[in-house]
Amino acid sequence: MKTVYLLRHAKSSWKDELLDDLERPLGKRGRAAAMAVGLHLAQAGIVPDQVLCSSAKRTRETLEAVQSAAGAALPARFEKGLYLAEAPTLLRRLRRLNDSLASVMLIGHNPGLEQLALLLTDDAGGDQAARRRLTAKYPTAALAVIEADLLRWADLAPSTGRLATFIRPRDLPAA
Repeated sequence: MKTVYLLRHAKSSWKDELLDDLERPLGKRGRAAAMAVGLHLAQAGIVPDQVLCSSAKRTRETLEAVQSAAGAALPARFEKGLYLAEAPTLLRRLRRLNDSLASVMLIGHNPGLEQLALLLTDDAGGDQAARRRLTAKYPTAALAVIEADLLRWADLAPSTGRLATFIRPRDLPAA
């Protein structure tokens, strides 16, 4: 069994409109949402074997807040190629993971994460209420949990996973 956690970065700040998009930090609301996600991970006992994180400042700060709230240092790789990546690029990256890893958290951006979640899952399996929430909107700091009955990451393909859950910040108690 392989598990993919798709975490969209938390809400970023637009205070400095001249700041390069790659360098936009989290806003106050974003930090609170990322902390809430981290608490949820801790309470659910979720500790991904690996984190793949976009190199954008807002994704790095999302990871920092999640780790702080979860009380766990997660093994992370920061990759430029994940910045604003589309679903096919993200899928190719996941397919290159070491098979010894049972789970991975991908912290990135929309629309790529939403497209990937829909690509990996289909309407037939998984939590249908979660799927309706996911297809309606994939807000900042939302977490999709996808389970795939696979032994090798290379076998991850469209419709090989099932949506186990989809958590939005508003579904969680405040951090």
